[in-house]
Amino acid sequence: MKNKIEILAPAGSFESLEAAVRSGADAVYLGAKDFSARASAQNFSLEELKEAIAYCHIRGVKAYLTVNTLMFDDELTKALGLINEAYSFGIDAVIVQDIGLASLIKKYIPDLRLHGSTQMSIHTPTGAKALYEMGFSRVVLSRELSLKEIKEIADSCPIELEVFVHGALCMCVSGQCYFSAMLGGRSGNRGMCAQPCRLPFKIKGGSDYALSLKDNSVIEYIKELEKIGVHSAKIEGRMKRPEYVSSATRACKEMRDEGFVSEETRFQLENVFSRTGFTDGYIKGNRTGDMFGYRRKEDVVASDEKLLSSIRTTYKDELQRVPLHFTFCARAGEFPTLSVFDGTHTATETGDSLPEAALNVALNEEKVKTLLKKCGGTPYYAEEIICTIDPNLSIPASKINELRRNVLSRLSALRAETKNQKALIESFAFDTHTPCKEKLHRARFTDTDIPFDFKSCELIFIPLNSPSEEFIRLTEEGFTVGAEIPRGAFGREQQITSKLSKLKEIGIKHILAGNIGTVYLAKEMGFTVHGGFGLNICNTASLLWAEDYGIKDVEVSFELTHKQISKLGGRIPRGILSYGYLPLMLCRACPGYIKKDGCKACHQSSFLQDRKSKKFILHCDGICTEILNCVPLLIPSDNKDFSNIDFHVSRFTVENSVEKVENSIILLSDNLNSNTFTRGLYYRGVK
Repeated sequence: MKNKIEILAPAGSFESLEAAVRSGADAVYLGAKDFSARASAQNFSLEELKEAIAYCHIRGVKAYLTVNTLMFDDELTKALGLINEAYSFGIDAVIVQDIGLASLIKKYIPDLRLHGSTQMSIHTPTGAKALYEMGFSRVVLSRELSLKEIKEIADSCPIELEVFVHGALCMCVSGQCYFSAMLGGRSGNRGMCAQPCRLPFKIKGGSDYALSLKDNSVIEYIKELEKIGVHSAKIEGRMKRPEYVSSATRACKEMRDEGFVSEETRFQLENVFSRTGFTDGYIKGNRTGDMFGYRRKEDVVASDEKLLSSIRTTYKDELQRVPLHFTFCARAGEFPTLSVFDGTHTATETGDSLPEAALNVALNEEKVKTLLKKCGGTPYYAEEIICTIDPNLSIPASKINELRRNVLSRLSALRAETKNQKALIESFAFDTHTPCKEKLHRARFTDTDIPFDFKSCELIFIPLNSPSEEFIRLTEEGFTVGAEIPRGAFGREQQITSKLSKLKEIGIKHILAGNIGTVYLAKEMGFTVHGGFGLNICNTASLLWAEDYGIKDVEVSFELTHKQISKLGGRIPRGILSYGYLPLMLCRACPGYIKKDGCKACHQSSFLQDRKSKKFILHCDGICTEILNCVPLLIPSDNKDFSNIDFHVSRFTVENSVEKVENSIILLSDNLNSNTFTRGLYYRGVK
């Protein structure tokens, strides 16, 4: 028999933590003051974190720490120290995005359970397999998956799966959004997202809010998710108020335990927070314009004080959720004792006064049981009470109540204890990198119209779905050609595998992969794998992981500054994106779907316009849409600030043949006295 699906609630503050636990959550996830993907939430200091974990464990609730941001080299020691403290407090698992940090946790704190954050962009069976083989216990899947796709992942691998069932939807696949970073230096991958997608963005013939999705709500599918083997139903919302947390938690619990959500709970959930209602488009595989919405005045005023007050009454008291077995013993001439057993811990309390001879009514089992059942104000209830009472004895009710209070206090202390000792973490340092003396050049194209000028490139990559004949033609023309697997591999892993097999037959050896799942797949099939920017390599620990994992070389994150790149250690060759319209978002719900007649607005290439009339290019591959920056990046190849890299990468997405040649020439000299190019984040950096 499969276990009940876990109800996992957000806790952005202690008030939200109490609301979640008292509303029936089986687990909560919470962040510390640093390294949380919801940096704007209140979050917890170390002392508060210790108290929060104890609070949860006393009540039989698990606590997971979110350290789900990308790390820079100078942050790794502090992050690992935070996790080590949480481990000593008894944290049940840590949720991480940064693959380098994950590798350090496995090395220094191997007993700590690792959960792969949704920021890792895991959305395929091979992605789940990759994390499982790396030692992860659980993966939080991308929110864009259909029920069928979730089942395929569940059937492929024994790793625990966690699925978002309620809360906000990002327009972009989590972990692949650079919009906030590029527009204002606030990185979503670092917990500082400014949510630019909620601002007005127009597409011809569509909405003024073409990047704003309604909140996800698939609570109705909890029993189906449980049936296919999903371990945890997750509620988004560490930045939301306790009343929201309570309503969502209660709705999930009712659906799981009763098979329906009560009218009162449904009303509260719909009004406490929404953006023009909710959507279940992803899980149904029905990604249409109905998914889009934004927060209107009527959505705000619906959450009035009357509603909030009614929700607060539902969690004002402790939820008595922990069953106990009591054993009471009263014998003549002996101090009375009360023991309690919770299935793991036993606590015993001895009274401080001897029983007296009964003058009128002797103490009996019924009276004792009545008193011991009074566990109100605690998370406990009496499931079984065994009494041994000598005849004709008398003990004041106040003394039995005192025994009960004291023994429950002892039990709580035992339940809050942890046996975890801090791990011994040696100070770690990384070797400096020795780059190639001569910088190499690579190019990536979205078509196969490649001018002969690019024959000098060490490698060129074209889309995986390009005809095999084009790979053969380009090879015969003297190009060293490889294939790029799409970062968004949703639902097409079999198709990708089939195409890779055909390419292998015609002698193609090089694969560019920007997702852990596609890296795993290409590596298993024997290709030479080159890591794309989508892996978000931001520190030396991640570079060392990539080298150990068998990746040939990597494109480091374009959220790094040139100074940070220059300090990266490790031996694996690394490169930067030097030219191209940087992909700011990877979307499965295409803004072109905003017309209810389907994806006909963009014809695979169109643009969005913001409030300042800047135009952001849409580029669609039929499954996912990339939103590209309004101006191309340009870092000339002779720029001395990037002496620690081994290769430059040019990304050609929407350029015609003439533009490809012209821009490749500009790359060879420092010609940045133009407003038509940007240096990206290499000089600005991100928070």
